[in-house]
Formats: sequence, structure tokens, C-alpha cells
Amino acid sequence: MAFWAGGSPSIVDYFPSEDFYRCGYCKNESGSRSNGMWAHSMTVQDYQDLIDRGWRRSGKYVYKPVMNQTCCPQYTIRCQPLQFQPSKSHKKVLKKMLKFLAKGEVPKGSCEDEPMDSTMDDAVAGDFALINKLDIQCDLKTLSDDVKESLESEGKNSKKEEPHELLQSQDSVGEKLGSGEPSHSVKVHTVPKPGKGADLSKPPCRKAKEIRKERKRLKLMQQNPAGELEGFQAQGHPPSLFPPKAKSNQPKSLEDLIFESLPENASHKLEVRVVRSSPPSSQFKATLLESYQVYKRYQMVIHKNSPDTPTESQFTRFLCSSPLEAETPPNGPDCGYGSFHQQYWLDGKIIAVGVIDILPNCVSSVYLYYDPDYSFLSLGVYSALREIAFTRQLHEKTSQLSYYYMGFYIHSCPKMKYKGQYRPSDLLCPETYVWVPIEQCLPSLENSKYCRFNQDPEAVDEDRSTEPDRLQVFHKRAIMPYGVYKKQQKDPSEEAAVLQYASLVGQKCSERMLLFRN
Repeated sequence: MAFWAGGSPSIVDYFPSEDFYRCGYCKNESGSRSNGMWAHSMTVQDYQDLIDRGWRRSGKYVYKPVMNQTCCPQYTIRCQPLQFQPSKSHKKVLKKMLKFLAKGEVPKGSCEDEPMDSTMDDAVAGDFALINKLDIQCDLKTLSDDVKESLESEGKNSKKEEPHELLQSQDSVGEKLGSGEPSHSVKVHTVPKPGKGADLSKPPCRKAKEIRKERKRLKLMQQNPAGELEGFQAQGHPPSLFPPKAKSNQPKSLEDLIFESLPENASHKLEVRVVRSSPPSSQFKATLLESYQVYKRYQMVIHKNSPDTPTESQFTRFLCSSPLEAETPPNGPDCGYGSFHQQYWLDGKIIAVGVIDILPNCVSSVYLYYDPDYSFLSLGVYSALREIAFTRQLHEKTSQLSYYYMGFYIHSCPKMKYKGQYRPSDLLCPETYVWVPIEQCLPSLENSKYCRFNQDPEAVDEDRSTEPDRLQVFHKRAIMPYGVYKKQQKDPSEEAAVLQYASLVGQKCSERMLLFRN
């Protein structure tokens, strides 16, 4: 039908939590609990809406902690890149990288990096057996073919029961995806409130000397352009003009610090490439083995894994496979929406890889792994700062893409509290799904692991499931509203599972996504 002409709808299998698992954070053998679903396919708008309700993916497995029961509540955290200013410690990491690139300087003594987000090692460790089983059982191609046939048959029969519901739900997706193209500039403007200073959306007054410097820099860039990859320039050099250098009495911007010019005889060359991982691009395929070897060494040295784990198939399943449909609307980012690997190339070899999702409203960080030989460069911090700058770059033309999601913030786990240092940032209220500045949340978290951050006692989840009969079900190669499907079912546990799913994904997603029932 016309409303899915641009791609497949989201198709998910839901698995309610039946037990507690070992927690990778506090090591409690039976303390972690989450609900999950296997996503055969998923649109970027649906995933955007899901992470705004506390969901997160690991490969094609999408899970949501049972916040008031799990031992270490995991709160979704997002940073506001447009207002972000690097802290003193952030600046030290950026300067350390510049010194290494320029002169080959290696800092003396040990250098502790921020721990990586434990997307697969810890958060879903208890679900490994389920995920492996699902990966074998779930046949995406068969399901996709079935869905296409079902949609085509519905298109031929306009009198099919309640087709307008699907049409309306898909229209809302189209509206939310509308935005501008991203430019290659990282220059960021924010429009102040009336009466609050100069309009920063307009170019600042500049001296002739500064204009001449910019022209010279542009000329040099044109003579020796950064390599382009998949229509998206590598980040090793400024891909467009940057703001004039800040005066001595003004703090340098994040871009000034990252892209500070290096001498011609610099000791090292760093290049950052963005390659689509799902579906895998030719560039991604060409570097897959090298990328896997970096990950294997990372797991052996940092996480003390044995040499025979993880296997290449495990690596592919968790860090390369993604349910997100690649979407390249004309008014979206040049690279499109979906899942990508951000590869850090030092002197022609990969030393780190950031796994990211580019969504309608944000860049979502999934995972980062790196060559342990370069731990002294604090690559966890450095990559986060580069991803924040990357988000600002995408925002230039794609105005609604303005947040950087850092996964989960776990206040009860000391090694995971570092994410709160990227300010300004917000935490997601686990009951009403509104964003609350982290400063307002911390006092409550000091007193209790689980907190409702929304201080309005009357506030409710605005997207709560109010009409479960409108939920869309995919059953026996046919799409139907739950109101029709439930008349065919007699198992009371089936209704409980479907209603729980509806409450967790919200009304909008329940009407857009197809819940697969066998």
C-alpha cells in the first residue's frame, strides 16, 4: 500500500520478562530484569519513539529494564550538543590527542579512560541464550515477503477491514521525518530569546583579516580535500568553514579544540570515517575483518575474555546487525538515517570504532571499542566529544536532529556515572517519559535507586496505551487490529502479554509497528 511504499514497517516479536538475570553492573546473580523484543525490522522513527520511552537495542534485540524491580535502574540520558561546552577534563583529552598527533607525545604514567557502555557485555548478558535462539528462529526474509504480500493484497482490496488506521499511523511517520539536509559545516548557532542578546543565527561581524584567513584555509582545503566516503566527508579535517578563531578572552568552541591545525610535519594522521553498517556498505565489508580484530583485542585486554571469544559471528550479531531500515529522504542527512560505524583511522589503520544510530532527532551512541595499545589517548572521552561535534554538524541543516543520546545512566554504579559529566544533559522520567535536567534528578537518586523525576503528581504518560484494540498485529500472513485478532484467541496469558507490550511501547508505536504473533 502507498503508506509503506518507502520501506517495510517495523515488525517485532515481544517477550515479556519471566525471570531475573545476573546483573553485569553490580554482579548480583539474580537482580537484573528487563522486557525485550526481537525486531525483525524497524523504522528509524519507531526506534526514536521507543528510546524516548526507555528502550535500547543490542543488535536486533530491543530491551527495556523493569525500572522499579531491577537492581540497577538504567535511566536514558541525552546530552544537548547545541549548548555543550567541554569541561576542563574534556579539554585535557583533546589537547592530549593534538600533542600526540603533532609531536608523537605519549603521556607518562597510567591513564584511566571512562568505561565503555556495556551494551552487550552487561546489560543483556542474561538474555544471551534467548537472543541466540531468536537469531536462529527469526527469518526476516520470510516475514518481509509475507508482509509485502499482505500489503499488496490489502492495496488491491480497498474494502479490507479498517485499512485507514494503518494509513493514518504511517502519515504520522512521514510528518515526523520531515527536516532539512545536514551541511558539512560544524558551525552552530542558537537563536536567543527576545531581549537576551545578539541574534546568533546571523553571521557575526568579522574583521577583514579574519575573512582573508578563512579564504586561505578554504583554498588549502580545496587543494587537498578530505577523502569522501559514501557521500559523507571524513572527519579528519574540517569539512567546511569553521567560525573564526575565538578571541583570547573567549572560550574556544568544541570544534576549535578538535580541529586545531597541525604542523605540516605532524607525527601522525587521524581520520574519522562514517560507514553504513546495516545494510553493509562496500566500505564496511572491506574493513570488517580489521574492525573485528580490534574488537577482539579490546575484549581480551579490557574485559579479560579468552582468545576464542567473541567469535566473528557474535561480533556481527551484536555490533553490526541492526533492525533499523536505511532511510535516505531528500530532506534528511546526506548519509541517511540508520546504523553506522564511525571508524577512527590512525596512520592508515583502525584504532577505534564507535557504533552509532542516526535517528530523526538524535545521534544515539550504541557502543565503542578500541585498540588497547592506544588506551593512553582516552578514546572513550575523545569519541564521545567527536560524536557530540558530529551531532552539531548534522544539526546545521537537519534542524530537528539536535540531541546526543548516551544510552543509560546508572547512578547506583560508580563506573557508569561518568555520563552525567557531559552537560547540559537530561534524564528520562521512567513513569511519564518527560525529560528532566540531570541536576534536578541527582538529589533524588542519592536517596533512592528508583525515582520518578516528574515532580507533578498529576502528570501521566501522554502516549500511554488508551485504545489497545487499535494495536496492529501480524498473524497468519495477515495484518489486523488487535480488536479483530483477540476474538480468535482463548489463551488469557496471550491478552496479558499483548496489553503489557502496548503499555510499554505506547499508543503511537502500537498502531504503527506490527506485533508478530505465531
